[in-house]
Amino acid sequence: MTRSNNFLDDDILPPPPAGAVPVLHNREYRAEAYRLDDGRLLIQGALRDQKPPGLFIPGDPDPLTIHHMMLSIVVGMPSMVIEEVQTSFESHPNPSCPSIIDHYDNLVGLSISRGFTHKVRELFGGPRGCSHTTMLLQAMAPIAMQSFKSMEIAAAAEAGDPHPLVKQESQNQDVSWKRLVNTCHIWAEDGEQVTLRRDGKLKRMLPITMENRLEELGLERD
Repeated sequence: MTRSNNFLDDDILPPPPAGAVPVLHNREYRAEAYRLDDGRLLIQGALRDQKPPGLFIPGDPDPLTIHHMMLSIVVGMPSMVIEEVQTSFESHPNPSCPSIIDHYDNLVGLSISRGFTHKVRELFGGPRGCSHTTMLLQAMAPIAMQSFKSMEIAAAAEAGDPHPLVKQESQNQDVSWKRLVNTCHIWAEDGEQVTLRRDGKLKRMLPITMENRLEELGLERD
């Protein structure tokens, strides 16, 4: 397991079965979120498709990049509305591919919370967009929700306030779970998790990985 730039960068794919060679294609999604000094959220994402050396061009010693799309969005907080967009194509198979770039400026003004995926399909699905950029966008959108609590934690640390996750907090004070309703099966509005929280019968929970790490480090939960 290796780490660079504060994050693990080891292979997260399962090993291929015996005889599954050679590798025919490599697709990579990468995205990172940043807290800007004005309190907004910047999400930068990239998608890259590569073919292995020599597959498409016999004798070529290097991998061949077919697609490399980059997308940056600035999201207002706590409004969750997209305020700025920047799209670029570093590698593309057809000379006309970049003609769609400016169309993604229509993201400005959209809320990145619930209903965003449907709106993206409506605006950029099929012939209305670049399929690779649209898939990248759909992969980036959940990061805004994942970063909401991170933004709160970073702001608290900057202000010298108690850590919002680790500090003791009652169920009535913690309403962050409401942003997660209907985002997945765990958070179905008629499911057990949401029902218990609405009734005040479930104490605030930390992610399992955070609970395990606190235990490994010998630290108290609260």
